[in-house]
Amino acid sequence: MQELVVLVDDSNNQIGVLPKLEAHNSHTPLHRGFSCYVFNKNGQFMLTQRALSKKVFPGIWTNSCCGHPAPAEEISHAVKRRLEFELGLEPKKLRLVLPKFRYQAEMNGILENEICPVYIAQVLTEPVINPDEVEDYKWIDWKSFINEIAQNPQEYSKWCVEQVEQLRYMKIVNDYATKC
Repeated sequence: MQELVVLVDDSNNQIGVLPKLEAHNSHTPLHRGFSCYVFNKNGQFMLTQRALSKKVFPGIWTNSCCGHPAPAEEISHAVKRRLEFELGLEPKKLRLVLPKFRYQAEMNGILENEICPVYIAQVLTEPVINPDEVEDYKWIDWKSFINEIAQNPQEYSKWCVEQVEQLRYMKIVNDYATKC
């Protein structure tokens, strides 16, 4: 089955759809996506490395899970679907924390251009990674990660760097990082 992305205008109104691989190029149209930051029961954040075989941002370290909702799919359902597909995880809790995040990022001639709501999730199990999606992962203390990304932003995806800059000050995220 071909995965489709939802093309949107600046107000996030759907204006069309394109196959995922066709949509991502040097002139990627604005489309819907999402990001998710996963925390375990010890309050650690799951950092993932994108699979080396991916067309878009291969091998980059980033937040736990990213994806695109299908046409007419609720974004929270898409987050759960991708967490299961990429990481074999079912969230115990899932919460929208940055509903209007938007970014552009470029790597190897591919532009990412998304309206990208950001979620946080709590899980109780260890991941079973899909090697087509995830090269590697590690659990890391949230405060240590905030310091690491501030010191070495070039080591991480642009969207993750921009999201963490906003997430670092949010009480709900810090609660997930300490009270899971």
